[in-house]
Amino acid sequence: MAGLGLTRDDILKLAKERNVKFIRLQFTDVLGVLKNVEIPIGQLEKALDGEIMFDGSSIEGFTRIQESDMYLRPDYDTFAVFPWRNHADGATARLICDVYRPDGTPFEGDPRHVLKRALKAAADLGFTVNAGPEAEFFLFRRDAEGRPTTITHDAGGYFDLGPVERGEDVRRDIITTLDTMGFNVEASHHEVAIGQHEIDFEYDDALTTADRLVTFKFVTRVIADLHNLHATFMPKPIFGINGSGMHTHLSLSKDGDNAFADPADELGLSKTAYQFIAGLLAHARGFTAITNPLVNSYKRLVPGYEAPVYISWSAKNRSALIRVPAARGKASRVELRSPDPSCNPYLAFAAVVAAGLDGIRKGLVPPPQVTQNIYHMTPVERHEKGIDSLPGSLEEALECFLADQVIVDAMGPHVVDAFLRAKRAEWDAYRTQVHQWELDEYLARY
Repeated sequence: MAGLGLTRDDILKLAKERNVKFIRLQFTDVLGVLKNVEIPIGQLEKALDGEIMFDGSSIEGFTRIQESDMYLRPDYDTFAVFPWRNHADGATARLICDVYRPDGTPFEGDPRHVLKRALKAAADLGFTVNAGPEAEFFLFRRDAEGRPTTITHDAGGYFDLGPVERGEDVRRDIITTLDTMGFNVEASHHEVAIGQHEIDFEYDDALTTADRLVTFKFVTRVIADLHNLHATFMPKPIFGINGSGMHTHLSLSKDGDNAFADPADELGLSKTAYQFIAGLLAHARGFTAITNPLVNSYKRLVPGYEAPVYISWSAKNRSALIRVPAARGKASRVELRSPDPSCNPYLAFAAVVAAGLDGIRKGLVPPPQVTQNIYHMTPVERHEKGIDSLPGSLEEALECFLADQVIVDAMGPHVVDAFLRAKRAEWDAYRTQVHQWELDEYLARY
């Protein structure tokens, strides 16, 4: 990303200076899969004027065949050149786009538009939403045919170094690439599980962060492929070890100040912060289908592997769904620990923003924080403290989603219909399959 405030002339000048020959106009479908329309440099001016059309009927969750024409309107600030495609005969750049209907109105099924609508709701209350995700991923070897395996190429653990931690060279190349594209990467390290990694970039407004997260996932997979490895953001690729989460830090700003900070409070949190936390807790079961959208997501959300399962909050307790990091003042924020990196970041951020804002509008008060290790509590102890659980399957999560009108409204009818159609088909395909575990468990016995 070249920076803020770019104009049409700036992009034309940059494209010429960088010898750009092709432009990829990028957007995501409802499931968060990155798509693009590639154009030659001669079409750049037309693209910058929002005149590039594509067939939306071919994209998951977009339009029907009889209303397929869509236009791509690029966000100028997302212009960036792909370093790995910067050859002597010309470079390739990208622009992230909003999707519009032929009549000039935003397409309600565009996930980026859904997030913009949620951020507009926050702005109407005087708030700017800031977000910072920690997206974990695995690096796996490929087989002789180039297909991904679940064989890791290192034996490292949390914060390990080489030689057991063999992913540091790949991470370094990912970071260098991101830096060239305008990211400010703050840290990277090996995660808990073998083959698992994390790269954290600068906290920013939620729309910029969602754009960066989409770019980060794309770049990570490309660079891993150049190392003959496969990078996956699948939540739980290997049984018996930690899955990949996407802990998401959130805060609100108002008139340039952190709206979550109050030095007079015992925990340094404002009334707004407590209300936002209460909103997240109240709608946690409702937004889980959006933040954890795969059948596989619920293999991660089980006790014993550091993933949150129980709906609670704490300033210290890492077994809680919501943690309040120690930093205060300008850095006051809350950390939602349930999302995983398979989610569509535009929809996920929209859902959690809607939940938090509902808490503010209604003046909700969170229950007392839980300081004990919730995993060690009995079901009776959890019940006595009013601690509910996140959905245990995609099927249950979809039911909770439909029952939560605040989250449904945040997504809008078009996205709700498309998302449910895709996810119900996914659940049915999973439910009717005969899995290896069933064969191992039952075939010889019955």
